Order: sequence, then structure tokens, then C-alpha cells
Amino acid sequence: MRRALGVLAALVLLGGVTYALIPDDGPAAGKAVTVTGLIGSEKRAFFESPEVKAELAKQGLEVRADSTGSWTMSEQAQSSSGLDFAFPASTAPAREIQRNWGQQDSPLVPFYSPLVVVAHAPVAQILRDNKLAARDDASGVWTFRMDEYVNALKAKRKWQDLVNAQGHAELSGPIFVTTTDPESSSSGALYVALLSYVLNGDLVVSDDAGVEAARPWLYQATALQGGQKSSSDEPFRDFLAGVGNPLIFGYESQVAAMAVQGQPTGDMVVMYPDTTAYSDHTIIARTENGRRLADVLQNDVALRGLEVRFGFRPQAGGEAFAGQVRGIRQPVFAQDLNAAKVRQATVPSLDNLLKLTRAAKGSAK
Repeated sequence: MRRALGVLAALVLLGGVTYALIPDDGPAAGKAVTVTGLIGSEKRAFFESPEVKAELAKQGLEVRADSTGSWTMSEQAQSSSGLDFAFPASTAPAREIQRNWGQQDSPLVPFYSPLVVVAHAPVAQILRDNKLAARDDASGVWTFRMDEYVNALKAKRKWQDLVNAQGHAELSGPIFVTTTDPESSSSGALYVALLSYVLNGDLVVSDDAGVEAARPWLYQATALQGGQKSSSDEPFRDFLAGVGNPLIFGYESQVAAMAVQGQPTGDMVVMYPDTTAYSDHTIIARTENGRRLADVLQNDVALRGLEVRFGFRPQAGGEAFAGQVRGIRQPVFAQDLNAAKVRQATVPSLDNLLKLTRAAKGSAK
């Protein structure tokens, strides 16, 4: 798989997005230290923000970053010299980068985002009518019932099999959730990890027998999607445009950023899988300048406020997220994930996760 990822990394290098976070003006501009690294595409808008640039400049930092898929980042980090940091969207690719860089320390996780299923309100209601989703009447928080979804996958249920789906011409074919490509994107890989956990009786897959038992269902859930995107931005943009599958798997932060910033969200519903995976945005610092960046992202109060503005949940001062989303009524966000009874699945070891993603894509054992 590493060879395949190497090819993907080369393609990303050819078509990726490079930008510099250069402060617009001010006395700090001449004093800033340049910090160079790689980031997951889901953080591009955050790092491109003028407010983030300005706050980093106050800390004496100017960040130059290439945007790439989290799972292609490891190969790119290995082949690129002079990097100060790498900042994928989850711990598994972070561990791979650490292994390649020969590091043993614990990297920082400045912020995180739970993975969610996003739908429009009529679709969410049909799922609720068929016990595939639930809504808490007191809080308004929606959950997506993973056991029932796995049962629907195994039974090859179709939308038109569901109660109250008649008359919705846009709902046709088998029921499945659209994800990114698990071999190039963190959210896609975490979906595979989550499915394997539920398929394994809410236990982490820890051996080859577990991989083989999950293989047919992982492959089915992936094959139903057809071509998969390499970036979480793409299926989300398709969803907003009313194109493609009615259910998408992505980051809570994608929707929360729109809502917190006052952008219209229409009838969008955020459904928290009752067993989900968290996207722990993990920064691996290779140099002292990289460590400076990691530290301010985790500890600078102003930057934590900006992280919330872009939909992320800071590890420190987590009440900031709840404060921002408390008054938002469409869609409703879970202010406290524990109170919403959202459980976190254990993610497999790096080696087993690579085996599971290969199984999902139909690759050889």
C-alpha cells in the first residue's frame, strides 16, 4: 500500500494546493519565523483565514503549507526535506509520519472533530421513521443508528423499501453512505475503522481473522459508492449542490463552520453515529519552529476561538465550542457528546487499519 500511496502522493504534488500564510501588514511581518509543513485539506480554510494569519503573526510565525490528503501525507513527508511539521486529520497517518521521521514523543492534538452523517431534513425523517436514525426531543440532537445501518447493508435494503420513502423520486437504489477514498483520505479511513468496529461486535479489529470477517461488508459499503473523492471537501460540495447520494460521511466541522459563521445551511441535518470515530487533528513537529506552532495552536486563547469559528472542537477550553453552537437551531449540534450518548469507537492499529482499507477497496490480502 505504501507504494500505491507513493503514486498518489506524486499526483497530489502535481495538483495540490500551496499557499503562504503571510501577514498583510503590521510590525510583526518583518520578524516572523517561517514554518513550513503539510496540512490536511479540511484545515485549508482555517489556515487561509486573514484572522488566523494575523494571530500567528502576533506570535512571530508565518506558516507555509501544502494541502494534501492525510493518507498521502506520509509518503510526501518522507520525500520532502526541510519540513517543520505535518498536520493530518487523524492519529493513524500521524503515527506513520512519526515512524518515518524516527520520532517517539507524543504529538499534540490542538483540536478534533467527530465524524457525522449529513442529510437533508426529509431524508433524516424517513430514516427516523424506519429506526435508522433517532432524534432526542429535548435537545433536538440527531443520532444515526450504526447497528441498524449495518443490518441494512447486509440485507441490501433499498430506499424504496423504507416506510414513507414513496414519492421521493430522488431516493432510489441501495442505502449507503458516501465517503472519501480510505486509501487517500482520513475521513474515509475512519469510516472503514468505524464499520469494522461495529461489524466486530463493538470491538476493535485486532487480527487477520477480524479483517477477513469484515472484508465482504467493507467491500460492499465501498463498492456501492463507485468512484470516491480524495478530499472531504468534494463530496460535501456535491451535497450542498444537491448532487449525488443523499447521505454523506464527513467532519462535523464542515457544517459547524458554516453555521457559526452565519452561512445558510438550509434544511441540513447533522446525525451523530451512535458509535462514531473522532478526527483528532494531530500535529507532528519535526523542528523547534514546528513545536512553536503546535504550542500556539493548542494554547493561544485567540487561536482556540478561531478554531471554533472554523467548526473544530479545541482540546483545551472545550466549552468554547458549546458556547458558539448553543443558539443554533438548524442544524442542531451536540454540545456535549457524552450527554448525547455518542460513543467513540477504538481505531485499529496502523497495520490493521491498512489491511482494512485494502479489504474495503477489494485489494489482495
